[in-house]
Amino acid sequence: CSTFMFHAGKSTAGGQILFLSGQVDDRTIQKYEKEAKDKSRESWYMAYIMDTNEEERLKGKTVEVGRAHFETENTRFTILDAPGHKSYVPNMISGASQADIGVLVISARKGEFETGYERGGQTREHVLLAKTLGVAKLVVVINKMDEPTVQWSKERYDEIEGKMIPFLRSSGYNVKKDVQFLPISGLCGANMKTRMDKSICSWWNGPCLFEILDKIEVPLRDPKGPVRLPIIDKYKDMGTVVMGKLENGTIREGDSLLVMPNKTHVKVTGINLDEKKVRRAGPNENVRVKVSGIEEEDIMAGFVLSSVANPIGAFTEFNAQLQILELLDNAIFTAGYKAVLHIHSVVEECEIVDLIEEIDMKKAKVTDPKKKKTKRKPLFVKNGAVVVCRVQVTNLICIEKFSDFPQLGRFTLRTEGKTIAVGKV
Repeated sequence: CSTFMFHAGKSTAGGQILFLSGQVDDRTIQKYEKEAKDKSRESWYMAYIMDTNEEERLKGKTVEVGRAHFETENTRFTILDAPGHKSYVPNMISGASQADIGVLVISARKGEFETGYERGGQTREHVLLAKTLGVAKLVVVINKMDEPTVQWSKERYDEIEGKMIPFLRSSGYNVKKDVQFLPISGLCGANMKTRMDKSICSWWNGPCLFEILDKIEVPLRDPKGPVRLPIIDKYKDMGTVVMGKLENGTIREGDSLLVMPNKTHVKVTGINLDEKKVRRAGPNENVRVKVSGIEEEDIMAGFVLSSVANPIGAFTEFNAQLQILELLDNAIFTAGYKAVLHIHSVVEECEIVDLIEEIDMKKAKVTDPKKKKTKRKPLFVKNGAVVVCRVQVTNLICIEKFSDFPQLGRFTLRTEGKTIAVGKV
């Protein structure tokens, strides 16, 4: 089960989770503490567990999607620590598209919540992306509650929760069913592995983070269905190794599979979960699969390992239903519009070649949803519109119909570093 964190102390919270679940020993922590002190960044030492490269440590920003593993009583988790910073949204998309649970980390510190949340702040874009990318369940962690400006104030907690709820609703989350809020301190580890001490915070009676994560039910995938493993990375290691999250099916050592779209037959010679070698892996697992029969340079991120009998299709054109979020100033969305398409681990330039119909969602809801009232073929559409259009890419890409495999059929369109639309194939 993959969870996924952004914002406002998330690397620190991620580091703390690994420490509390026994993945990192005291000696390592002491080493990081000393390192952070030497750089006069004392409060960052927990983040060093997640942020392993120098650039991230100097800037205190997470650039790559950090990966780590931990276990609660019943579940094995993969943390994908995705970057919260604006210029790294594409990396964030690759993290979120593999996650089942989103952990939205929000800072309670005066001014910090406001900055992330206001128009143009990252919190909003992240929540929308998470929803579109199929992160069905959200845990909203209100962090830095121990901060001098906050001091575990119930008023501050309620204020943030009160502002977040309407926004989460408007992003499509069912707040009662799919969202849980809780206060924590990532730096001192309060309310993370064990329930909050009443002497620290008298008003909180709810569960701690590990309890919440343990109880969340994630969507079922089909272990007997066709294999679908979108490749997010590859490397050489006495052969070719591909990495990604198995979205469907089961992979066993010795299996013959296809790398799509180049239709290369490969044989599975080894499977790794975390550091452990295993004989087989099922849906939802983040795996590394060693294959023979293909060179590492012949694989690109976005290729998909799939079953020979029922391989994923590869296309240069497809129809999609798009929701336009916010176009760049003065832009109009019309045939000929160019953008960058992100779908599972694919990043490709694309062009909208035809607008087929605009869907009036208001009328569609009132009458029978199957008989959506359509307008005539539009020449262009504006912000907020829902439109069926034809999308064209230069290179073959592996995609599925949203109705067959939602996780391989939902996408975002971005222009000049900004998400302008979300859609389904």
